[in-house]
Amino acid sequence: MNEILTAKTVAFQPGERNVFFHLLTACNLSCRHCYINPAQHGSTTLSMATAVSWLRLFARPDKQTKLILLGGEPTLHPDLAAIIRTAKSMRYAVTVDSNGFLFHNLLDRVTPEELDYLSFSLDGPEAAVNDPIRGQGVFTVCTDNIRRAVAAGFSVSLIYTVSSLNIDHLHRMPALLEDLGVRRFFIQVIGLRGASAVSTVKTEVDWQVDPERWLAVVPRVAAEAARLGIHAVYPKVYLESDEPFLCAGLVAENYFVFPNGRVYRCPLCEDYPIHSFHIQENRLVHRDGLNEDRFFPLVIPEGCVMNRLLQPENIRYHADGSPVHRISCCLLKQEVLPTGV
Repeated sequence: MNEILTAKTVAFQPGERNVFFHLLTACNLSCRHCYINPAQHGSTTLSMATAVSWLRLFARPDKQTKLILLGGEPTLHPDLAAIIRTAKSMRYAVTVDSNGFLFHNLLDRVTPEELDYLSFSLDGPEAAVNDPIRGQGVFTVCTDNIRRAVAAGFSVSLIYTVSSLNIDHLHRMPALLEDLGVRRFFIQVIGLRGASAVSTVKTEVDWQVDPERWLAVVPRVAAEAARLGIHAVYPKVYLESDEPFLCAGLVAENYFVFPNGRVYRCPLCEDYPIHSFHIQENRLVHRDGLNEDRFFPLVIPEGCVMNRLLQPENIRYHADGSPVHRISCCLLKQEVLPTGV
């Protein structure tokens, strides 16, 4: 079977809610493509009390909400284990996204029943690829802790951010994941935000991968992972000519919460003060003015209007002025289920 045909687009579900909650912006690493921007996101570490009060703003007692706890590095937060347990009591399905260092003995302080997924970030199948991006020694620490988490019974996933620096090594990841015991694989596209946006402007590196390379590599690697029993997920990125454009900001409920109180609906906008909401006195307040959510309903030939406004270099045009590719909403995913599922 053609590998590309095994991929299924995961449609947005009306009323679906995902909360991406940055508890802090501090991190022990300095990844070259980090999207955290302290000037826009602050440098605060939320207290346990504040984190819990903010979680209440997005919780629904009648329906489960997906919660992704982020940083910086979230395991640097001394109260992370207690925050996880409190979130579970509010009917959140909880994922922690970690760089792999697992501070404060996280594996000893929570159980697999309390944490739905523990997600690790790795950007290469070996230290020689990963460590120039994420830091010296990171590959060994991360993979050692993945093995510990799997052995302890946690549901483990892995995120690989594809860029020009590592796409040629993506095909080696399924075998590594099988060896590590990872059963869910997120292939992510590099976003020109934070550090990667700065380095691109300074011409340090051209991070992005051209459409032909992405389409030739990513679906095939996802299919190979599925054949090894791994659930693979990756961004749709490019729409087919007959596929409608849908904006998650109009269909689903996604909230990207930062410790300075900013709440975005679109992650592409996080380098700019155009957030839809702000948390003030423990209330979620909608902001007036020309902010991100004013752009979501706009219909343009290029697809995603925020991509066209903020990252126009992503789009190429035919001689007649029509776009070669329409860009999907950055939150639209494709998945390849393991063989037999």
